[in-house]
Amino acid sequence: MGISNRLGDVLGNAVEAKLLRNVIKHPVKVNHLAIIMDGNRRFAWSKALETDIGHKMGKMKLEQVLDWVMELEIKYFTVYALSTENLSRQIDELDGLFKLYIEGLRDIADDPRIHENRVKVQIIGRRELLPDSVNEAIDYAENKTSEYEDYTFTICLAYGSREEMLAAIKSIAEDHCSGKLPLESIDEEEVSRRLYTAEMPDPDLVIRTSGEERISNFLLWQMAYSELYFTDVFWPSFSKKELLKAIQTYQARKRRFGE
Repeated sequence: MGISNRLGDVLGNAVEAKLLRNVIKHPVKVNHLAIIMDGNRRFAWSKALETDIGHKMGKMKLEQVLDWVMELEIKYFTVYALSTENLSRQIDELDGLFKLYIEGLRDIADDPRIHENRVKVQIIGRRELLPDSVNEAIDYAENKTSEYEDYTFTICLAYGSREEMLAAIKSIAEDHCSGKLPLESIDEEEVSRRLYTAEMPDPDLVIRTSGEERISNFLLWQMAYSELYFTDVFWPSFSKKELLKAIQTYQARKRRFGE
């Protein structure tokens, strides 16, 4: 490594440290961070690697980001891992993803850091669309962390926000037709109570990687007033500096909530 490279590393570390200090001392905090983890495949293709290598590197990045989230004391962290639309991908790619989910969920459930920080792990989505082996790993992770309350780590698997909202609408319609729910009781809070995220606050900040500027059927109801941050970086290349920049951007914005 040349002198210029070492100097670049030193300067980069100094900038990151300053960003971290500024974010931590700022009075505006992120309570719920959500990330659309996009770009594993394109990262692999850009490096002439197999697609499954990109997914493996994406898994490793998620474990790293979870550490950063706990360091920043962000209490709720939600990631979009697999949409219902993604289930139409090639069988070989899906099989590889499912193996990664099984491995990742079991690793997280057995990770001492998860238990030291009392992180509740939960998975939301249409679990009936997932293989039994994945559901067994989900049960394992959820059961081992179910009593924790300090942090909540939510993974969206086989998830689609429109399907989630339709299920809530059907539930409300059934209760209204049966006489359990008067018409005047149907309001925003009633809808929110019937979503997968009923026990969580709405996201403050939603980050999407890979340069795409859309939300792709993710938390449509919940992110009505969330701040959005888009970055060109592919998910496996997402850095702590990029996370801190996103949070700093959020802290600089004035949230109006429609006012």
